[in-house]
Amino acid sequence: MYIQMCISRKMQIVGFDWDAGNWPKCGKHGVDRHEIEHAVRVADFRVVNPHPTEERWRIAAPAESGRYVFVVITYRETREGTLIRPISARYMHREEVDLYDQQRQKALAKSSER
Repeated sequence: MYIQMCISRKMQIVGFDWDAGNWPKCGKHGVDRHEIEHAVRVADFRVVNPHPTEERWRIAAPAESGRYVFVVITYRETREGTLIRPISARYMHREEVDLYDQQRQKALAKSSER
């Protein structure tokens, strides 16, 4: 896993975009909507997820339960503001969490040197 710090653009986030297209894909791994939304809200950075047709981002963060969740999201613009649309979500394995924590600490240390 490679982590890079991203510069956030200003967006007026007004909520999450859930429907019959994305919820079944996210829910099939046992992560509920509340946990996904919490992980997205507390994530301190995101990583670009290459995709040919839309801008996507990877997020790894703890849910309220303490279990780490891996989420892929995109953004949808509406008249009211921007919606976060989760595309996929699953719980992370212990090895992934350990690697994530190591890479996160390196990225944060590097950004504080600037």
